Amino acid sequence: MSEPLVIIGNGMAAARLVDELSKRALGRYAIAVIGAEPRLAYNRVLLSSVLAGETEMAEIELKPTSWWRDHGVTLLYGRKARAIDLSTKRVSLESGENIGFSKLVFATGSRALRLTLPGAQLPGVCVFRDGADVDALKRMAAQRKRIVVIGGGLLGLEAAYGLTKSGAVVTLAHVAERLMERQLDAPAAELLKQSIESKGIKTLLEANTIRIIGDDHVRGVEFADGRRLEAEGVVFAAGIAPNMELARSAGVETQRGVIINDHMETNIDSVFALGECAQHRGVCYGLVEPAYEQARILAARLCGENDIYEGSIVATNLKVSGVSVFSAGDFLGRDGGETVSWRDIGLGLYKKLVIDDGRLVGAVLVGDASAALSCLELIRSQADIAQWRDALIFGRALCDRKAA
Repeated sequence: MSEPLVIIGNGMAAARLVDELSKRALGRYAIAVIGAEPRLAYNRVLLSSVLAGETEMAEIELKPTSWWRDHGVTLLYGRKARAIDLSTKRVSLESGENIGFSKLVFATGSRALRLTLPGAQLPGVCVFRDGADVDALKRMAAQRKRIVVIGGGLLGLEAAYGLTKSGAVVTLAHVAERLMERQLDAPAAELLKQSIESKGIKTLLEANTIRIIGDDHVRGVEFADGRRLEAEGVVFAAGIAPNMELARSAGVETQRGVIINDHMETNIDSVFALGECAQHRGVCYGLVEPAYEQARILAARLCGENDIYEGSIVATNLKVSGVSVFSAGDFLGRDGGETVSWRDIGLGLYKKLVIDDGRLVGAVLVGDASAALSCLELIRSQADIAQWRDALIFGRALCDRKAA
């Protein structure tokens, strides 16, 4: 008889875990996936494309209904888990259903932070995190409203791009001195700023939002330096927080997230966690690739293997507001070493390598990320890069011309 395995969360981490399990031990577990969102698991990274009208929600689904059925998975989406009784090994849903388990996995992801500002609860204040948020923002953009997006990280840039493409007049306000300061150095961030402003997105840096103006609806935004902007809508895109409350209330150990060891195990026997809700060696990653690495390790563990997760090299490899952006490792060169950079403002290109003892330890690519996978592999493997230097920084075609 198959062992009952319940996964709470129906996002990218849960879908990858089921996929990894199906490759190793199809039929070993009777899997039930519980998700609060009323739709199949989808690629959250592509939500900005849906907001921009470049694709539809149905096109970003990770797996069709038939795939889940063919893999013997019971899908309970649109049903939120309410409580967990670890003594009886049952999950209670808000619908009143109770689901038994032998093993339990938290893949509850994260939620967008709402800044605790005056006016934050006014109608017209939104977040950008899931499909329902996209629907609300599309309705706002269709009315050609003036919208301030608060947050110049990845979420904020994607929200600003999608809203602009949908017809809104957008200002992006960021508290730091440069965009995506956790992923980009100053020259890369400046190039990205120029690129998004060329798409009609106004950018305000060192803009510390202190108040949302309005009585019965958003009328504007005020910043700490006295600046004010008129607006009919505000989007919070200033960070995420792990969804760990359900685990904590059940007695699972949490800090910033659900605490896991190198085998994805919590402090409770047969209870695991992965993805954005999980905290491993003090780190909550909040990124897709670490979640996928964790899914592989957890699937191996659930199948009796002894693989160990030692953490992930933090990397970003995406199109941000239509611009290719990649960064990984120690791209600021905090630990010393040699820095090699190349910039072409006319073409909108910037490349930077940080090299220590002949090995790549960090990289930033903007405008052309074709070398991203090679850079990431070299950072992970710590192989000598002597033969790769020219190709990585200048591109293979230019190197071939130099050789000729």
